[in-house]
Amino acid sequence: MIKIKDKEYFAKGKRYLVYTGYYKNNKVIIKEPATKINTIENEARFLKLLNKYNIGPKLFYYDKKELVCGFIDGIKIIDWLKMNNKSKIKLTLKKILDQCRKLDELKIDKKELTNPYKHIIINKKPIMIDFERCKFVKNPKNVTQFCQFLTSINVYLILKEKGIGFDKDKLIENLRLYKKYYDKNSYNSILRIIL
Repeated sequence: MIKIKDKEYFAKGKRYLVYTGYYKNNKVIIKEPATKINTIENEARFLKLLNKYNIGPKLFYYDKKELVCGFIDGIKIIDWLKMNNKSKIKLTLKKILDQCRKLDELKIDKKELTNPYKHIIINKKPIMIDFERCKFVKNPKNVTQFCQFLTSINVYLILKEKGIGFDKDKLIENLRLYKKYYDKNSYNSILRIIL
């Protein structure tokens, strides 16, 4: 156990009770299991690895009863898209897609990226949160899932309004190639279509 100051209830998730507090002057999130299914060790394992690539909130501590990581203060992705201009959106989408690409390269499937409303928070940069469902797989789907999100009616219309229109059919065609090869060329083709 580590010493947390000013611990306060924040929210209840499907698997966790979530609190905020301060650890060594850092605002943190403290997750404690709310069910018999304890995913703390799984989330910690993936955060430890992904922090090396600047993905996810910083992991400070974990044991079987709690996980402590950096508090991400920012705006949920859809709200952020509505509030920003074309050049900022393109830059941020590129950063998110690059994170998805890194997850794919590491053979990690994050899940929840077809509807990442609560899973991508944007401050100065986009940060993915909640890695409890992550697992290693042969064919990860992070890039393809996030692209599905971008082609969903709501998001597609927001992007179009901001001057970011793209050919959905062409994107789907290139995503098929990407899923087959997971290579740099097919990934770059996807970026060219969207951005």
